[in-house]
Amino acid sequence: MSTYCNSVICAVGPLGPELSPIKLISHGIHSCLFLQRDEDGSSVRGTLSFDPTPDAQVLYKAMKGLGTDEQAIIDVLTKRSNAQRQKIARSFKEQFGKDLIASLKSELSGKFERLIIALMYPPFKYDAKELHDALKGLGTSEGVIIEILASRTKVQIKEIIKAYKEEYGSNLEEDIKSDTSGYFERILVCLLQGERDDPRCYVDSAMVLQDAQALYAAGEKIRGTDEIQFITILCTRSATHLLRVFDEYQKLASKSLEDSIQSETHGSLEDAMLAIVKCTRNIHSYFAERLYHALKGAGTCDGTLIRVIVSRSEIDLNLIKAEFLKIAGKSLSTMILEDTSGDYKTALLNLCGSDK
Repeated sequence: MSTYCNSVICAVGPLGPELSPIKLISHGIHSCLFLQRDEDGSSVRGTLSFDPTPDAQVLYKAMKGLGTDEQAIIDVLTKRSNAQRQKIARSFKEQFGKDLIASLKSELSGKFERLIIALMYPPFKYDAKELHDALKGLGTSEGVIIEILASRTKVQIKEIIKAYKEEYGSNLEEDIKSDTSGYFERILVCLLQGERDDPRCYVDSAMVLQDAQALYAAGEKIRGTDEIQFITILCTRSATHLLRVFDEYQKLASKSLEDSIQSETHGSLEDAMLAIVKCTRNIHSYFAERLYHALKGAGTCDGTLIRVIVSRSEIDLNLIKAEFLKIAGKSLSTMILEDTSGDYKTALLNLCGSDK
């Protein structure tokens, strides 16, 4: 474990009535119950009568000769699960001796190409690619790194670290350390340790109060801020525990922890802390907010739009869409229709599914 994250993990105690399993589900938090795939949350489920051979043939025909049949590519790849797409890629290679991703890249371009290629990566490799691009591009894309590390589970983070090493031959933690600094570096490295998951769903009430008092003492009660105390508690406690801490903090400070974070910190550190709190309270609302800010105003943040829709389409995108409607006052599909065009728009709408 990193030296940044060597504090005590939350102790075991009885689960209070205010955090019953029903309430945990309603929060959408990623401790015990959130880790499971939401039965009604996925907008892409693949096809039941699946055979990769004809799908690979359709794709080959769509890219053969002059011109490209983009609609055929959309019809196949947006209506198959990621596992099915991997089988299609293998069948494509076996039948035609070509790499499917390389073929798609040679035929497509722009945002549509970016979306289709994103669909072809296995989930952990896709997250690893997004992190690598965020770290190794021109400047560091802090928002991408925060989004991925704050929202993924311990198991997912371990797999992402492994995929990053396999794909790029370097250590993700070391790359983060070389591209970031200060407390922001510390919170990212701490998140990489994946200490927030606690499948037992038990909370020690005494430790909840202790953590709430420690956070209050580290921020509102003193001049300046003890950032390490905030980082330690937010990054090493389970979501069930943190929800109780948030409630106790509100009683002590007469304001939400989010309000205190905004007044006590700034920049990327503030963004990272707020992302952890939001993902703990309601991860579907967090992603809905990410999508809303990607679409609203002049221009579209296509990187965020593609990443969230692709990475959540088989997990909880339908639940994110419900939260999006509350935030935006209109459906995700409506805003995509307004802000995008062409094959890119068609593919995004297919992945989002119906608004019903």
